[in-house]
Amino acid sequence: MHKRFVTNIVARIVLVVCVLMLFPLLWAVLDNAHSREVRAFAGTIVFGLFTSGVILARVRLCKADFDKITAKDGLAIVGLSWVLLSALGALPLYFSGVVATFTDAFFEVASGFTTTGATIFTDIEALPRGILFWRSLTHWLGGMGIIVLYIALLPALGANTFQLYKAEAPGLDVERIDPRIRETAKKLWTIYFGFTILQTLLMMAGGMDLFDALCHTFGTIATGGFSTKNASLGHYNAYLQWVVIIFMYLAGVNFILHFQMIRGKFESVFKNEELRIYTGLIVFLITVFALVLGMMELSDAPVRDAAFQVVAIITTTGFGTADFNLWPTGLQFILVMLMFVGGCGGSTGGGIKIVRFVLSVKIALRSIHQTVIPNAVMSIRFNNKSLSDSVVAGVLSYFTIFTLLFLSGAMLLTITEECDLVTSFTASVSALSNIGPGLAKIGPTENYAWMSNPGKWILTFLMLAGRLELYSILILFMPTTWKK
Repeated sequence: MHKRFVTNIVARIVLVVCVLMLFPLLWAVLDNAHSREVRAFAGTIVFGLFTSGVILARVRLCKADFDKITAKDGLAIVGLSWVLLSALGALPLYFSGVVATFTDAFFEVASGFTTTGATIFTDIEALPRGILFWRSLTHWLGGMGIIVLYIALLPALGANTFQLYKAEAPGLDVERIDPRIRETAKKLWTIYFGFTILQTLLMMAGGMDLFDALCHTFGTIATGGFSTKNASLGHYNAYLQWVVIIFMYLAGVNFILHFQMIRGKFESVFKNEELRIYTGLIVFLITVFALVLGMMELSDAPVRDAAFQVVAIITTTGFGTADFNLWPTGLQFILVMLMFVGGCGGSTGGGIKIVRFVLSVKIALRSIHQTVIPNAVMSIRFNNKSLSDSVVAGVLSYFTIFTLLFLSGAMLLTITEECDLVTSFTASVSALSNIGPGLAKIGPTENYAWMSNPGKWILTFLMLAGRLELYSILILFMPTTWKK
């Protein structure tokens, strides 16, 4: 690893986030310029700017350094950046006194950056607006990606910028809108920003004030789930819930397809195999859930409640309008399965991703076919393209690592928290898939405040690993990463 290069770029990314922290500081100042909250944000910003400034002054890079970046450097930069930004972002919560321990602060902010939406707060509405806005802003920054934002804004990274982009981008393959990574990053963030403006306006048209509209939009577009209300979206009217349903669905779609749609390439979008399966699965499950909820009289608005919870879980947004802990066991089981699936590759959603599940089924079918006909040569195809053996191996590797982390997390939580298996298993997959709510003691009306510090650190690790597609976090624990 090129330690000087990695240190310099991480310091630059910290610098950018410190500047963006001025926005929650503004809300805090508007409420009370002399509050402890203002001092906490101001102190954190000064500390972050000073520290990153000193590092940049001492660790300078020449032009040749930017062409030496390797895949290992890219993974290390992404992993370190997300860990350090979570630590830095936790300081306003800790110093303002809204949390009792740094563990709680780190858990909350890591949950924000990774768009998980798991919270330790029992009374959201009692929090000051600066803290609420910072929680939601971390969603928005983490949704499209902090590194991708950095590439779009400050593209002085040389010819190998792709290594950074690839390390943070979610999904099976890293697609480009433009041959130049900087232009791809810029266009993706432009679409992301456009969706943000549009949803904010629609939310305000439904009666929300600007602050709540921004916070809920950040949580929707980033598929995060933090709300400013204790009842989440259940606090609001049907119109606002439908707006959120639509934008959750859009956020779960590959953003490359959004760009193609804007450019008028409708045929290629509608032929996309992953999008068709994603949409078909959602429509089918909404129908099933609505029929069950209606026949069992478990909801006054079965179609809306079914649509909201199905879309919120499959996109890993985690917003809630109903307590699905009270729903039939069969529906709960389906929701848990959706936690594993997640959204489309290239979306802001978490989970394993639709594309990997589809490919795993095709790989299994090929294995069965080759058992019957050993000499058969069958390629794995997706979107009418044959995939290389390395891609197939990557899918199987991802599944294996994901499953091991999920089971390890569930086992450790059972030990540290002495909780039931439903709680530990759904907490593990919820963190690893970046969803937020689970079942039993972490259901949609519950929170994570009751957990011990070891349990929160386990979940924090899983949240970071899940958001960064496993490898960018796991590589930090390999001794070879730190060798030159």
